[in-house]
Amino acid sequence: MKEFISAIKSVMSAFVGVQKKKNLEDDFSKKSATPFIVAGLLMGFLFVVTIYSVVQLVLP
Repeated sequence: MKEFISAIKSVMSAFVGVQKKKNLEDDFSKKSATPFIVAGLLMGFLFVVTIYSVVQLVLP
């Protein structure tokens, strides 16, 4: 679970475009990319849902 939380933090930093080099090196040293893939898909889905919701609120 701790690895998944770390992956979510890393993906959130990637969405914003700001991440320390140390964190980037730590991410690339991980054995499995699965937590990053799942976190990326989850964050992408939440982003799309958020944008859709805002548009639906503004248009009517």
